Amino acid sequence: MSPKKTSSKHPNIVFIFADDLGYGDLGSYGATKVRTLNIDKLASQGKRFTDAHSASAVCTPSRYALLTGEYPHRKNLYSPVMLNSGLIIDTKQETLASLLKKSGYATACIGKWHLGFGQKKPNWNGELKPGPLELGFDYYYGVPVVNSHPPFVYVENHHVVGLLPDDPFVRGKKAKTQRIFEKIGTDHFGGADAAHELYNDYQVGTHLTNKALDWIKQQSKEKPFFLYFSTTNIHHPFTPAPRFQGSSDCGLYGDFIHELDWIVGEVMKTLESQGLAGNTLVIFTSDNGGMFNIGGQKAWDAGHRINGDLLGFKFGAWEGGHRVPFIAKWPGKIQADSTSDQLLCNVDMIATFAEITGVKIDSNQAIDSKSILSVFTGEPQQQVRDHIVLSPFKRGRLAIRKGKWIYISGQGSGGFTVAKRGGQAFGGAAAISYAAYKNSDIENGKIKADAPPAQLYDLENDLTQTKNLYNEHPELVKEMKSLLESYVIPKLKSSKKGKKK
Repeated sequence: MSPKKTSSKHPNIVFIFADDLGYGDLGSYGATKVRTLNIDKLASQGKRFTDAHSASAVCTPSRYALLTGEYPHRKNLYSPVMLNSGLIIDTKQETLASLLKKSGYATACIGKWHLGFGQKKPNWNGELKPGPLELGFDYYYGVPVVNSHPPFVYVENHHVVGLLPDDPFVRGKKAKTQRIFEKIGTDHFGGADAAHELYNDYQVGTHLTNKALDWIKQQSKEKPFFLYFSTTNIHHPFTPAPRFQGSSDCGLYGDFIHELDWIVGEVMKTLESQGLAGNTLVIFTSDNGGMFNIGGQKAWDAGHRINGDLLGFKFGAWEGGHRVPFIAKWPGKIQADSTSDQLLCNVDMIATFAEITGVKIDSNQAIDSKSILSVFTGEPQQQVRDHIVLSPFKRGRLAIRKGKWIYISGQGSGGFTVAKRGGQAFGGAAAISYAAYKNSDIENGKIKADAPPAQLYDLENDLTQTKNLYNEHPELVKEMKSLLESYVIPKLKSSKKGKKK
């Protein structure tokens, strides 16, 4: 096949959205127990960002923010949606896909969706509509929820792949096919064995990658394309293909990172072989910080720091929950082997893509998105983004970052707080104490009785958030709290018990 060339002045866009990849999980961000040669090469060919964030420390809200350009707390969205959720994005909302489609792009979403299907709930035995196609994607293939919860199947466009009319899904029934990760709670969704048999945990990464590569190869040279490739790596369970097992120095957690690195390498090689690399913007980032689950704890014990020196983990408002790797490559536009400390957020992608393509966004759409194109193509003297709002798992723990300061509107991380090591929900004060982090509000794995009611940190001088400066700067606390409250819809304000007022 002869290499393809695009005649469009607009670049192709490939957005690779890793799952639960922490700030310290890549060689280019300081990791020593894993080898991420392909992702590090991407960083050397483009720009590596050191102060990039997800709008949420949780998977579903993060995806909502990315696609819509709207902070998820505005929709009262803090938690993951599971198998019974309808589509949580209004089909009238502008999305990355619908915006680019207006500019003539072919669009595809491949990988983890995790934003629901259907009007109120999915019809797994019928048409899964509305879904990605109703939000501007021409094609969808992937995992509907998350790879640690049922149903363990693939969806293509509006239907479950391999579903047979005489073998439907049955709620409460367990599928006959055996999985390596059995502790999935009581909400089984069995039957549909033919569809389940197509889903092999150890082949999901390879299968989704092949789908993404095939779609790229099918694109016409007459129009640009947008691929949103949302990987299941490195969300637990850690199930790398056999060829990656044992390849890292920190167990299956690291092996799964190695598979992710291979995935990125395959995408880049395909762009090169198709003659597309020179006119393609490639962005690689993560939906949130690394999670201190069983695999993460084992990797930690082996010396791997999943979020580097950052305090906290996935689900929380501390930096480890939402500060993420972010790399952008665009030949001729983004300076190779460059680094930026500009503040940015995944909510900014839609405004950035709009500026790239010249498409105007209606004033009531993507209301929290700000174009960072000037940061991609240069290094402005001033910060392009003044502040960002960040949401953890728990309501009432919203945070706001402005300049070097971050204000968290409550005690603790606002994430998982199970104190017993070994479970998937190990987190909060107990987890950071186990991990030997220091924080002035925490002693012996618990929040001190005299700790301030909220938190203020100077990230320029204390990136690891060891000292809560809430009591030292009352005027700044007042200012930051007021700015944060300007973003909070009254009905979403929470009491101390977490109930709506």
